Amino acid sequence: MFAETAGSRKAIGDVDVLFHDGLYHLFHLVLPNHDFIAHAVSTDALNWRRVNNALFIGDPGSWDDLMLWTMHISPDPYQSGQWRMFYTGLSRRDRGKYQRLGLATSRDLFHWHKAPVNWEDHRGRQDPQRVRQAVRQSRSDQADSRHAMIDPDSCFPLEPDPQYYEASLDEGRNWVSFRDPFFYHDGTDGWLLAAGRINRGPIVRRGCVALMKEVSPHHFQALPALHHPRLYDDVEVPNLIKIEQDHYLIGSIREDAKIRYWHTDSIGNQWSSYQDNVLLAQGNYAGRVCKDDKGWLLWNFFSMDLDDRTADNMMPPPKRLVRTESGLLRAVSFEGIQDCVSETLDARCIHSLIDDVTPQVDICQAANSHLELASECGFQIFLFDETLDHFCFAAKLEMQGIGKCGVVFRMDPETRDGYYLSLDLLKGVAQLRAWGTGEAGSGENMMQFRSLQSGYWYSDCGPQAEIQLIVFGSYVELSIDGRVVLSLADQSFGKGRLGIYLETAMVRVGEVTLQRLVSPQQTDEHLVSG
Repeated sequence: MFAETAGSRKAIGDVDVLFHDGLYHLFHLVLPNHDFIAHAVSTDALNWRRVNNALFIGDPGSWDDLMLWTMHISPDPYQSGQWRMFYTGLSRRDRGKYQRLGLATSRDLFHWHKAPVNWEDHRGRQDPQRVRQAVRQSRSDQADSRHAMIDPDSCFPLEPDPQYYEASLDEGRNWVSFRDPFFYHDGTDGWLLAAGRINRGPIVRRGCVALMKEVSPHHFQALPALHHPRLYDDVEVPNLIKIEQDHYLIGSIREDAKIRYWHTDSIGNQWSSYQDNVLLAQGNYAGRVCKDDKGWLLWNFFSMDLDDRTADNMMPPPKRLVRTESGLLRAVSFEGIQDCVSETLDARCIHSLIDDVTPQVDICQAANSHLELASECGFQIFLFDETLDHFCFAAKLEMQGIGKCGVVFRMDPETRDGYYLSLDLLKGVAQLRAWGTGEAGSGENMMQFRSLQSGYWYSDCGPQAEIQLIVFGSYVELSIDGRVVLSLADQSFGKGRLGIYLETAMVRVGEVTLQRLVSPQQTDEHLVSG
């Protein structure tokens, strides 16, 4: 996991990760200022170390002198062993209302050089002095062997083509969307995607995935939108991947702060939307993909405050992307978390907590490889003996009757404060809440209750499910039948007991595994690389 230093008034923003030679390279925005693109590295995708920052805003007068937004790093298809970073820039001259796409290059992923600029001023005339300065600087920098060579007559920054997209401040929302580049190479041609908006139709339904083709090295031709869902204001941070013979377009939707996807069997055909096309639940945003030696990974940042995504953000562990037999795309737990297991605990030590309600009949039996739990009426919690902070709990739950069940964790047995995870095994609904007690004498405010996240799944096997709950630092992840349903971060409770709660229900709990995890680490020690 990764976050900015607590108390620094900074927060991690959009991320991009690239895997190369056994090392994960994380590039991310730093909010709220957007002054630079930061860089960190990891060998396991969980524990990170900062290295030199990758890119900074331009000098005054540059097209990117106000802010840097989302980026994407990929191999240079024209120069082996070199890398390109497409990124979003905003200028002070436009007061940040016009988004453009720039390019930086590198030979080692640590030292980056911006492409020469061919920018016109607001009167439509090219600024020759700025171009000459950029070309001189480019030639000087390229004499340094760390920098990749690039054509000084390149066409950057890229702007939206008015033939297909909103391209002026006089149309649409008076704010030009053309950001979040993603480069895709199909083995023959290169394509650049961006979050853009078509130039017709209802104002807040124009969000699309803009498309450009690379017709020669670092030169791009605008094309009609790759996909226009006809529903959203923007389709942010687009990604395009191919798994087997299927293509998947992944985007983040600002309206509900979720990561969604679309599918087609061939580029050029229509994009289809499955009944359930949500990859990650609300609060997970700006999803980016990378491919390592085991397949595709999905990364994102999570906002603990949905009303303010410029603070209290963190990057959770990645999710592995898999394709189901029916062609659905699913996010599953990252297998690297299993490398953090420190010990396996005895999961047979469980007992009922509440004994002050009568009359009531409770059953708590450990039989062979499963547990039989029941609460005939009312609410009961069955707790394991261990006090846990970081752990992985897995079990198969089989519900009998029509009552309710769920999981509690990091719970204080005295106050019963902690996290309550409600599981509706029949309808396929998971809801996580933080439930605590406020200060004495605070009246109605003594009850501290927050709904944190909800997720959904479908099962045709009746009221039963295989669950896996990972609690890792401030990160919480719930998988149902192998699919990640909840993924979030919260800091309400740090440690406590784990258990299963029932309300007028009987549950058979089988295949129980309880493992303690070592705490994730992040170092703020600066490592200079290169």
